[in-house]
Amino acid sequence: MTAAAAPERMPALYLSHGAPPLADDPLWPAELAAWSAGLPRPKAILMVSAHWEEAPLALGATDGGVPLVYDFWGFPEHYYQVRYEAPGAPRLADSVRKLLRGAGTPVQDIPDRGLDHGAYVPLVEMFPAADIPVLQISMPTLDPQRLMDIGRKLAPLRDEGVLIVGSGFFTHNLAALRHAGGGVPGWSAEFDAWGREALDAADVDALLDFEHKAPAGRLAHPRTEHFAPLFVTLGASEGELGSRRDVVDGFWMGLSKRSVQFG
Repeated sequence: MTAAAAPERMPALYLSHGAPPLADDPLWPAELAAWSAGLPRPKAILMVSAHWEEAPLALGATDGGVPLVYDFWGFPEHYYQVRYEAPGAPRLADSVRKLLRGAGTPVQDIPDRGLDHGAYVPLVEMFPAADIPVLQISMPTLDPQRLMDIGRKLAPLRDEGVLIVGSGFFTHNLAALRHAGGGVPGWSAEFDAWGREALDAADVDALLDFEHKAPAGRLAHPRTEHFAPLFVTLGASEGELGSRRDVVDGFWMGLSKRSVQFG
């Protein structure tokens, strides 16, 4: 018998997932579909979303059929009718537990916690067949160094065919947008340009200290949860930061959609 081929090493992604209406944008769904079409087929997907903070680090549902988390309010009814019934990923959950607990990171299970919109909104566009096992884990902290360390611990999963995805938004200040008068506000454009240059230079130290180093850092991210998943992705890609490519750029409703791939 021929031995099974080893899984192809997967890249690690950071994407700007937007709000549910981004799925109706004339451009964004096609950009994500083209992105996924160019990726090796994952054996499983590990999602880290801006919309789940829980400590200790938590593993979401590992069985299929757990309802999605519609963690938004005041939208038209059809956004609450979206379904994404991906298989659970119990084997991936076992691997995550071993990697994190073995490195001294506490892990808990919340088996009735389904995918939130930071996970399923992009997955609907990238893998619409919902036939790849998906596991979502929480961010136990917003501290960039600690999140990067978690990414480092999870990096071996990439050699097992696991696609690691940090899902946030490259700029995110909804309150300030209400006073921006339309278009792309200066703080969003400035932060996006700074972030692109820091990524170009693989300047991890600057990125880790973005609240102080970036122009308009606190305006672009008055609370840092939408930038934070990037640090898990950076940790999972350490040593390959020069391989980065920007897959999606531009702005939506004044916010930067910048989304990147490592590896």
